[in-house]
Amino acid sequence: MSIPRFAIERPVTMFMASAVIVLLGAIAIFRLPVDLMPDLTYPSITVRVGYAGVGPQEIEEIIIRPLEQQLAAVPGLEQMDSTAAEGSGTVRLNFTWGTDLAEAADEVRTRVDRVRGRLPEEADPPTIFKYDASASPIIRIGVEGDYDRVTLRELAENDLVPRFERARGVAAVTVNGGLRREIHVELSKEKITALDLSVDRVVQAIANENQNIPLGEVDEGDTTYLLRSQGQFQNLGEIRDLVVLTKNGVPVYLRDIADVRDTTEDFRSFQRINGKPGVQMQVTKQSGENTVAVAAAVRAEIERTNREVPSVHLTLLDDQSTYIESSIAAVREAVYIGSFLVVAIIFLFLRNIRSTFIICTSIPISIIGTFALLYFAGFTLNTMTFGGLALGVGMIVDASIVVLENTFRHMEQGKPRMQAAIDGSEEVWSAILASTLTHVAVFVPLLFLSGISSVIFIQLSVVVMFSLAMSLFVAVTLVPVLCSRFLRLPPPVAERAGLSGRLFTASERALDRLDDFYRTVLHHALHRRPTVLAIAAGLTVLAVLLLPTIPTELVPATDEGQVSVNARLPSGTRIERSEAVALQLEDLVRAHVPEMTSILSSAGGGGFGAGASTVRLTVKLTPRTERDRSSDEIATDLRSALVGIPGAQITTRASGGNNQLTRILSGGTDDSRLAVEIRGEDLGEARRIADNVLSVVRDVPGIANPQLGREEGRPELAIRVDRPKAALLGLSVSGVANTIRTNISGTQAAVYRESGKEYPIVVRLREEDRARSSSVNDVLISTPAGQVLPAENVLDLRPQTGPTEINRKNQQRITTVNAELDADMPLGEAVDAIQARLPEVRVPQGFSVGFGAEVEQQGRAFQQLQWLLLLGVLLVYAVMASQYESFRDPFVVMFSVPVAAIGVVAALKLTSTSFSLQAYIGVIMLAGIVVSNAILLVDYTNVLRRRDGMELREAVELAGRTRLRPIIMTTLTTILGLVPMALGIGEGAELQAPLARVVIGGLITSTLVTLVLVPSVYTLFEEGWSGLRRRAVHSNPEQA
Repeated sequence: MSIPRFAIERPVTMFMASAVIVLLGAIAIFRLPVDLMPDLTYPSITVRVGYAGVGPQEIEEIIIRPLEQQLAAVPGLEQMDSTAAEGSGTVRLNFTWGTDLAEAADEVRTRVDRVRGRLPEEADPPTIFKYDASASPIIRIGVEGDYDRVTLRELAENDLVPRFERARGVAAVTVNGGLRREIHVELSKEKITALDLSVDRVVQAIANENQNIPLGEVDEGDTTYLLRSQGQFQNLGEIRDLVVLTKNGVPVYLRDIADVRDTTEDFRSFQRINGKPGVQMQVTKQSGENTVAVAAAVRAEIERTNREVPSVHLTLLDDQSTYIESSIAAVREAVYIGSFLVVAIIFLFLRNIRSTFIICTSIPISIIGTFALLYFAGFTLNTMTFGGLALGVGMIVDASIVVLENTFRHMEQGKPRMQAAIDGSEEVWSAILASTLTHVAVFVPLLFLSGISSVIFIQLSVVVMFSLAMSLFVAVTLVPVLCSRFLRLPPPVAERAGLSGRLFTASERALDRLDDFYRTVLHHALHRRPTVLAIAAGLTVLAVLLLPTIPTELVPATDEGQVSVNARLPSGTRIERSEAVALQLEDLVRAHVPEMTSILSSAGGGGFGAGASTVRLTVKLTPRTERDRSSDEIATDLRSALVGIPGAQITTRASGGNNQLTRILSGGTDDSRLAVEIRGEDLGEARRIADNVLSVVRDVPGIANPQLGREEGRPELAIRVDRPKAALLGLSVSGVANTIRTNISGTQAAVYRESGKEYPIVVRLREEDRARSSSVNDVLISTPAGQVLPAENVLDLRPQTGPTEINRKNQQRITTVNAELDADMPLGEAVDAIQARLPEVRVPQGFSVGFGAEVEQQGRAFQQLQWLLLLGVLLVYAVMASQYESFRDPFVVMFSVPVAAIGVVAALKLTSTSFSLQAYIGVIMLAGIVVSNAILLVDYTNVLRRRDGMELREAVELAGRTRLRPIIMTTLTTILGLVPMALGIGEGAELQAPLARVVIGGLITSTLVTLVLVPSVYTLFEEGWSGLRRRAVHSNPEQA
């Protein structure tokens, strides 16, 4: 018993099964977490080793190289990036996607332990970090109030942070900006020199005296008393009254040799919010939590805090959930509009509300059932899963259309409704199964994707496969049942009355004329098959020749309402100068970006690559619908507006969540989209080549802000300790370095506790005693024997400039030239233009010049997709060979695949769309979609020849005429379902638009050509090459 027959005989079972699917899907909708993208757990592990006071070249030699040699053999390692900077070395290991990071971390830890014996004893123990996507803040909050910087920060840390950390789903809240309170002990060099007192001894005295020590217990009567020494400082007076030395029986108090001040940390960084100094709170969510729900809870807490704490005002600076909600709303809207257009085209062809309703039941059941499968598969609702639904909405009705149309045709032959539903469904059951399987077959290779493209597109592929499987279930079970109960034939022409009757008759005649016109065209095409084949081949070859002229890029740029401005100042620039530059930039941005809603500026603050010499501005914009310029256009316009600040290299770029995705796609680096890499060991020669490449890149139109990825050498004072002399005095290199650090920058000796809070007590020389470079030589060093001597006795101080950092990639030094692109400059064109000029650069032996970042990842992804396209085509062939039990018939159908290239190229050219990762996925999808129409033609032709004994050409022409309407309907429903997505309207819609445009273009041309080409090739395969010279059997197509 066939499935359709079983379903028609058990209607209650089918209705109950459909109801259960809808119920499960409805529950799943409310339980599915919402996010912008699938969970991007980047498979990266970072090993960091600190070694204070050591330059980049020494760090590279004694830290980086031993680590690289040991870690290079870690299983699953794809790329190793290393950075040797002043005082630290970092090795980042990028693994292939799908690697178990827990196992990889264990292996890394084991290998690091093996190499620790080769690292300097004075270096810090290696620290291992795993990438955590949830560590990125989802919300940034500005804190403003009539307080000084210290009070405002303390208020945020002590009062506000606990409130927000109690919100559901919040993992942590960090505070940036403001100033921390510190207790400074600033020593007089003149006085401690006179007393032969080293700073280290002062530090030790403060640390020893600031302790509460338990002394045990004593019993007295029935009571046991706990003895405890109350040594901790209760106020600043106790610190000042501390005895640090006794000289000739006279105590020397700390107040005698130092100023003890309640002050703040040094001004090394700043945060400005909308033109005023402020404090920023960053909220991160717990792993696996719903971003939108967590953000809603945080926003509610902001409103509550503004009501309950009137002394401060909290402003929402950045909310990732807003873009997520807008993006998903745009895709959801595309699903709704696509569904409406699909229903409209179905009604236009069927002209019957009952028939339209029967087919349209497949849309909600398939989509809602897919939600249930998403929930059980552990997916989230994101732009990719919703994109899969938008992509599938036009295809999920295809099978139902074919079933209903065939049932309708059997009823027109006089069969009872029940029998017509059984016969009509069984007749096309194998064809729609093969058609659905070919759709699914092209998505199967996408499951073999590796890299981040796998994480993104596997979910899209699975969603489409889920929805197609659900639509097949509905088409062969519920639709036949509904047809057997509700489908009716239209009344005879004589009984049609009124306007609706006349419209029905007129539309029927129009469709009949279309059928007759197509049969006439097909008849003439079969009569002139060489011409048909030549035209199809010529157009396909032309499309292939035009394909290289289409620009390429990895992923389309999206407008996320944010622009970043970075100003790189000369290395070593003071923070005061950086703040002055920030003020200038803020004024210029306000003048040239009326679309701005808020502006944040910052510099310093430490971290990886962060310093006072780089000023960062983040400009938030109004929603895309409220402005004429895109974020890319605003960034391009700002480049010319922000010139003229002395000594500053300005970089502007559109930024946001998808740009973070682009950085992950390019290997997780902060390089620009366009990065030229110079690989080679000699730093001087690498710099010469980089300067030449820089001049080449500057001359290429459409490329902006080219600059070296590495900063200019920072002015530094190189301290070389005389090791033999230091050893004779019992001193170590690290001991001397720590003493100098204590004198110059300060060392935390202890903590001062007040009202349950802790503040560092920092000991160092007075500012006037440490402001000059000569102060280093005058630092007093205490030997283990108690002798105190100036530092100049054991060290040599030399001014020099050195590299601020040395970058390495896969155990080879690398220098990068970064550049941004203008809004109208595709990445592929920029690469081609630079590639044409690179031969002008002299590259000596041992060096190589290539492209990195997004360009490198694009090459890998496209090469991988070429093989997946081939695999998809082979799987489609395998499905059809199994369907026809023939190795030959599938070749007839496969002729519809290459002609789709005509539409692909035309669509990309007409819409000025670059060929991206999404477009490539669209091409792979086309391989399965375009064969559906050919399957219907060939399958019904075989049925007519086998069942009714028709002649070859008569069967081909009748099959074409009979199947024309369902072919046009299924094609139009797929196209119209994709139109909203192809228009790219709404937040984040640009991401999926290339995929939809490619499918629409390829499907239009493939359908038009296939309706003529496939029958011609079919008859050619049946008649052999001699058939090319044979005239049609009937001179008049109506005779057939």
